[in-house]
Amino acid sequence: MSNWIKVCNEEELGREEIKEFIWEGKVYIICRSNDGEYYGLDGLCTHEKVKLCEGMIFDNELECPKHFGSFDIKTGEALTAPVYKNLNTYPVKVESGYICLGL
Repeated sequence: MSNWIKVCNEEELGREEIKEFIWEGKVYIICRSNDGEYYGLDGLCTHEKVKLCEGMIFDNELECPKHFGSFDIKTGEALTAPVYKNLNTYPVKVESGYICLGL
């Protein structure tokens, strides 16, 4: 069963933007796709633990800001080198105007 945590107001996250969220010492991100959907992922790159909130989203691909490896924001799948390990994904919902992450 997920524990739903309010991350931010829906208006704070535009299309193809990333919001970092730290809960109990772990870094998470919420990404908003170009079509307006929200996705929850681990917030550190699986290659060198760089903060992914500083990366960029293009066509549902999240690019790490350090070595430019990329992940699918919908599935967490590692898409391009040097990343090879997938990100964990988490459910996201919008409730009363707030984006909530299921942990």
